[in-house]
Amino acid sequence: MTASSLSFKLAVLFVIAGMAMGIGMAASQDHSIMPAHAHLNLLGWVSLFLFGIYYERRPALDRSRLAMIQVVVWSIGTVILTVAVAALHLGYTAFDPVAALASLIVLAAMMLFAYFVFRPARDIAASPTARLTPAE
Repeated sequence: MTASSLSFKLAVLFVIAGMAMGIGMAASQDHSIMPAHAHLNLLGWVSLFLFGIYYERRPALDRSRLAMIQVVVWSIGTVILTVAVAALHLGYTAFDPVAALASLIVLAAMMLFAYFVFRPARDIAASPTARLTPAE
């Protein structure tokens, strides 16, 4: 499996969960966990889908173990953060440190992604697939 494939698959699972949360809030007329719903949709659906597009456009990176680690760490952080934010908005203040830790996990995953984006062009050019172009 590639990092892009994993990103796209997880993004779809996260958006289904986010939509279910939204429907549940609408049905119950209780929108107290709306911030968790927003976190899940932005971090889980939008960000993972964008990561997938980025990785898909860089085949050597897409197949790398480090890119897979970035996607997995991001996803774990997203799940923990979503649960913690929901718990906080339901009044469970004991989840504050959990939300803080999850935020740091997501930040670490974003810093790894930033490394991929900002690493020197020579690293990308050295890749055996860097010069490949699609057939017309």
